Amino acid sequence: MEPAVKESVRSYDSSGRVRSSRARQLRVAEVAGLLIVKQGYARTTMADVAAAAEVSVPWLYKVFGAKPLLVKRAYDVLLAGDADPVALAQRPAFRALAAETDPRRVIERYAAISRDLISRVGPLAAALLSAAHSGDADLADLASTISRERLFGAAMVSDHLAELGGLAPGMAPKQARDVVWTLISPEVYRMLALERGWSGRQYELWLTGILSAALLDPGK
Repeated sequence: MEPAVKESVRSYDSSGRVRSSRARQLRVAEVAGLLIVKQGYARTTMADVAAAAEVSVPWLYKVFGAKPLLVKRAYDVLLAGDADPVALAQRPAFRALAAETDPRRVIERYAAISRDLISRVGPLAAALLSAAHSGDADLADLASTISRERLFGAAMVSDHLAELGGLAPGMAPKQARDVVWTLISPEVYRMLALERGWSGRQYELWLTGILSAALLDPGK
């Protein structure tokens, strides 16, 4: 009688494939951003992105969709710094910001976060907004989305400061939101960092100082 054959059953582990896919998505986002900043949105094709990122055009369409969707996904990935499906608000830096009770530390934390985000996505955002303002129909919705998301982030910090009683006398939360929204704009970053050559640290310190002076109650 033949001995029984023992079969080893191993569950399929897809974690490696997931990591590989996310790494490719990050590479595509970085490449797309560089190409659009260098040669403009209109001149950057899906084939250009695929070739530079060393992926196939069909894979790009399968994972990202058409060009406007690819660019929005690239923007989101660069903003987060990775392709992980975790909302910005749930990430450690934002959770620490939400838990901060000192208004001045709120500003400092927010300036550090803003520097981190804008250093990755600022050049791409500025290029996309410029193209949208020049009349590129493909980017109208994307420009509105970018602006709306920035406004949401600005409202988060202004509302937090208001809850802490840290806003300057007479400063309404919506007014504070609009001030933050303006100062963290890609256009401001482009002028200071890309045109005038400011370092990331210089930008962060400037943003901390100007937000503190504009928003905070000097008596607290």
